[in-house]
Amino acid sequence: MGKYLLGEFEHLVLLTIIRLGDCAYGVSITNDLTAQTGKEVAQAATYLTLRRLEEKGWITGSAGEATAKRGGRVKRYYRITHAGLARVKESRDTLLSMWSGIGEQLS
Repeated sequence: MGKYLLGEFEHLVLLTIIRLGDCAYGVSITNDLTAQTGKEVAQAATYLTLRRLEEKGWITGSAGEATAKRGGRVKRYYRITHAGLARVKESRDTLLSMWSGIGEQLS
């Protein structure tokens, strides 16, 4: 398999899912992305990316319990798959390789 560089938002969403662990669902992912990046993240952008990542097999989603607080709706929780984790590691390695040797130019 050749090197794969994740898109920026895909990368951020995958990292956020890893960070949040068992608490990774749409709203918590969006809120964490906003807090970590300091930029407002649109809920729709998060859900579109989650759907795309799930279609690629890099994450899995599962329904939680329905609650009265949510009007009977369920939360969909997300977890990274082995394939998704491999993509994150591969992307990290590619970026680290590209960063090596240019530190002085950014000082």
